[in-house]
Amino acid sequence: MATEHPADRGGTGRDRFAAFSERASNVTSSPPFYVLCLILVVGMVVVHLVHVPVPWLIFAGDVLTAVNLLLLTLLKNTERRDDHAAQRKLDAIAAALLEQREGRSSEAADELRRVIRMEDEQ
Repeated sequence: MATEHPADRGGTGRDRFAAFSERASNVTSSPPFYVLCLILVVGMVVVHLVHVPVPWLIFAGDVLTAVNLLLLTLLKNTERRDDHAAQRKLDAIAAALLEQREGRSSEAADELRRVIRMEDEQ
């Protein structure tokens, strides 16, 4: 189990879990996925109303619990990456402002451009 921040793992490149996590986050935040979850919840209600045998109810509950745990893990990973990216941008802005105020070189301004990806937009 890794103890460092997810955004710090894997050097400058992105690891496979980060790429998977981002794709999964995009899928799970989509309207079709919401409809799928709604269908699962309605399905659980129907299963209870039909009086399916208890082992099947337990199995269905276990499946939904496992899916919930996986989605929670992906959500937390995405949240931590977003927090880390926002903090890096704030640090770069603060450094650039301080550098400008003190009249020093533009290293922090270059770092700010890199962090907020200004070159990617042009």
